Amino acid sequence: MIELKAKLWRGVGMAALTAGAVSLTACSPAAQKAPPAPVAPVAGGAGEAAIGESGGESGEAGVSAVYDGLGPAARTQLRLQHLKGFLLVANKELDAGHGAEAGALVGQGALEVFTPAAAEFGGLDIAPLSAASTALMDGNPTAGALLQTALGAVTQRQGAADAELVRGMLKITGGLYAGVLVDGGVDPIEYQHSLGAALSTRDAFTRAEAGLAAKNPARAREAKAEMSKLLALWPSVQAPDAPAPAAQVNAQISRVELALSGL
Repeated sequence: MIELKAKLWRGVGMAALTAGAVSLTACSPAAQKAPPAPVAPVAGGAGEAAIGESGGESGEAGVSAVYDGLGPAARTQLRLQHLKGFLLVANKELDAGHGAEAGALVGQGALEVFTPAAAEFGGLDIAPLSAASTALMDGNPTAGALLQTALGAVTQRQGAADAELVRGMLKITGGLYAGVLVDGGVDPIEYQHSLGAALSTRDAFTRAEAGLAAKNPARAREAKAEMSKLLALWPSVQAPDAPAPAAQVNAQISRVELALSGL
């Protein structure tokens, strides 16, 4: 299914970002079976079905609510960290030799997370993500460098990380993982999106670690250890036949959250 998804993305490309009339919402099983149908544009230029993981009104269950009640600055930082996860998991796919799949992931992040809430990304320029996605899909030898440029563009817009940002990403990770095992089947795209969120959670923790350790070294060490255990629940970049049960992932997320208490 991963390979099929990449082929579908190749057929539409990053033009969907500017046209706003097509969605490749990977979280929908139907999107893995057939090319997406055009939908009427809505306010802001994004197709209604494109409101996937971004926190829009039709956002994915377990993810959209994470943004509720956040102030503008905190919302922007969480948006950026959420989007960053797609680039981090794309980087792992590229390292595994799956360039087209990496390109699809970058494109999915741009379309599903950035596009529906573009005004809340602190002026982030989407062009580096578009260039990276296209190059990866086309097998361009500069693709790796362009992916790093895209990561740098997101990182440049990020402020200092703190425990609240880590908590927000933990909630997004759990929300996305809820769609991995459904009706006895495995959704390989949702698996990768949740892995990206987990990687981005660790990234947020790493950036916040010095400040957390200054508050309580023992708690910070415990949180780091529990974070490593959380990441271990994604044993590979592509979905295994039997991913960890959602209850196990949620329990480990709770252990990280407990370790972060008071930080």
